[in-house]
Amino acid sequence: MHQAHRRFIEAAPGVRLWTEQRGPADATPLLLVMGAQASGLGWPEPFVDALAVHHRVIRYDHRDTGRSTWSFDERPYRITDLAQDIVRVLDGLGVQRAHLAGLSLGGMLTQLVLADHPDRVLSATLMGTSALSTTPYTRPDGTLVPVAELPGIAPGVLEMWSRPVEDHGLEAELDRRVAHWRVLSGGQLPFDAGYFRELERGIIEHAGRYDVSTAPARADNSGMLRTEALAANQVPTLVISAPAEPVFPPPHPHHLAQAVRGARLVEIPGMGHALPPAVQGPLAEAILAHTAKAG
Repeated sequence: MHQAHRRFIEAAPGVRLWTEQRGPADATPLLLVMGAQASGLGWPEPFVDALAVHHRVIRYDHRDTGRSTWSFDERPYRITDLAQDIVRVLDGLGVQRAHLAGLSLGGMLTQLVLADHPDRVLSATLMGTSALSTTPYTRPDGTLVPVAELPGIAPGVLEMWSRPVEDHGLEAELDRRVAHWRVLSGGQLPFDAGYFRELERGIIEHAGRYDVSTAPARADNSGMLRTEALAANQVPTLVISAPAEPVFPPPHPHHLAQAVRGARLVEIPGMGHALPPAVQGPLAEAILAHTAKAG
């Protein structure tokens, strides 16, 4: 276990972001970017520790999650502002360039930084996300598939997301979150409800609250396409292919690897839109091999 150092970074007037650093202070920084509504503690401890053997690993709470400022209702922000927060975290921690790894919405935010601030990125790892690009997908047989015709979110996930989140107490909220992770996991690996319950209990204790912000769903998500910049990318980029992914199912990762110039694709067997123990080892190995190669 590495000693963790925690501090707040000012991202905007009146907006503070909780950050944590782990691993050798002189090691190359690796910043982890979580998905929508997700605290930085969504990156599991053993996974962070595995990466921290070789990196100064940084994780943080997005606005309206965890211990960061919950302010969307008073001061609405755009999704692109959350990408700018990545740069602010790097600035606030005195990091000139870092490896970035983003999951879900975090993978989109990572693409925005890759496109807009490539000078700050040593390498990028994108997982559980879709390309911020209008470039059509080229099938193995050479036929083109327009982005709009790529497969959508699995019905079970959409159904879960359409339900209003009601307050029936802490244990009921934990039940809801575990059911959510069950659907997101994709069904190829055995599902450990107890594992995800403890993960979420830790996140709730960290935040000091168990309500969930709807800010990401309400935030302005215009101006996110980066087709040309991603097609001209020069930063070493790894795309993780998750065969059980229910949010951005295959061939989304293959399309992403085509849309981002020079990207490599690595499949993690059984992986869905979650980080259970079974995928943490292979995923950490894939990321570390990528960052070592990128230098």
